[in-house]
Amino acid sequence: MDVIMMLAPLIFIQFLLMIVAIIALLKTEQTNGPKPMWAVIIILIGFIGPILFFIVGRRQY
Repeated sequence: MDVIMMLAPLIFIQFLLMIVAIIALLKTEQTNGPKPMWAVIIILIGFIGPILFFIVGRRQY
């Protein structure tokens, strides 16, 4: 029970980061790679996926 309470904030932060990354993906017109690939990476890779999208996936002008 204590472990779940300690992990709850991390799970919430991961979920929030994933939602923000998906919204950013939907709003971005062009990405470095196909959008469906980035959606899969964001959702399946967990905490690292959204961070990878923000660092590598968004096309910088």
